[in-house]
Amino acid sequence: MFLNIAGGIRVEDPAIDLAVLCALLSSYEDNAISPKICFSGEVGLSGEIRAVNRIEQRIAEAEKLGFEKIFISRYNKKGIDFSKFHIEVIAVGRVEEVYQRLF
Repeated sequence: MFLNIAGGIRVEDPAIDLAVLCALLSSYEDNAISPKICFSGEVGLSGEIRAVNRIEQRIAEAEKLGFEKIFISRYNKKGIDFSKFHIEVIAVGRVEEVYQRLF
């Protein structure tokens, strides 16, 4: 699948995969996702949610922007002190888990 980003911006960060997938699921379910939820994860062809770089920085930025929840890969969980964040961090390993938690 190819995704055209408005304005011709070139996106090379695989962390956008999970957000695009959730937008597609939202459309399929005809059910909007809360604008207070964000996503950061790479999605593999078999449905696994892969870790991405600089996850603590991404969580901190999401919190600063006013998001209440962020979905990340469970493989990013290792070694992170979540108590320093006020945003709810939801770690998932597969697309099915994201689907169940959203819908």
